Amino acid sequence: MIKGRAISSGKAEGKVLKLDSMFSFLGGVNASTGDLNAGKGNIAGKVFVFPGGKGSTVGSFVMYDLMVHGKAPAAIINRLAETIVTTGAVISSIPMADGIDTDLLNDGDYVAVDGDKGTVEIKGTKLVRVVSSAVLMDGKVLILQRPDNAKSFPGRKSMVAGKIEAGETPEAAAAREIAEETRISVSKPDMCLPPVYVREGDTVWEVYPFLFRVREADPVLNSENTGFEWVSPDRIADDNLMVPLTYRVINEMLRKLK
Repeated sequence: MIKGRAISSGKAEGKVLKLDSMFSFLGGVNASTGDLNAGKGNIAGKVFVFPGGKGSTVGSFVMYDLMVHGKAPAAIINRLAETIVTTGAVISSIPMADGIDTDLLNDGDYVAVDGDKGTVEIKGTKLVRVVSSAVLMDGKVLILQRPDNAKSFPGRKSMVAGKIEAGETPEAAAAREIAEETRISVSKPDMCLPPVYVREGDTVWEVYPFLFRVREADPVLNSENTGFEWVSPDRIADDNLMVPLTYRVINEMLRKLK
């Protein structure tokens, strides 16, 4: 279950129809049929996914008109809701949630949206809770090289990551994974963030980010990784072998440390 923010109440399920760009209901859809004017399909009865709304406030009434004609989407998911779509969803009784990374969703996914709780469930996927920790020494972050046969993100580079065991807190899991994978001992984290979500095939990783500052560290790796390096944060941004969201969470944690 992916946790976002409740925008318009109600519950609905359906197949995803997704756009990758901002959308205006005014001029973007035929209110009598539900056909998208860009030619991508019909939103009637679909879970309509797009980053956010734009355009005239008349768009709210276009959404209401879709509802009157029985052509409204079953639900709406946004990365960031704005007033036009929010108002239209409320007056049209369309369940809606935002705060969802729309990159997690694909066309044709079957999803359940709870507009009361602001949650989204992607049917046919499993949610796995993991930690991912930035170990920081002298302004550089410890980055591990995953083997080509790794069960998740093979061949990619990552922070120190691993699953949260049953009954274990994310903070305890972070310290345990660092000790197991690098033999570095840490205590309390210097920074943490709310979980972020990354999709890999049929798995959605619920990732709890942490940052630990250490004065001295000489990593000794176990068999889960094949190498390591201490990397300046600005280099991480340009490395396309990094596990998704690595730079974003490191940058945000470093910014909050200041």
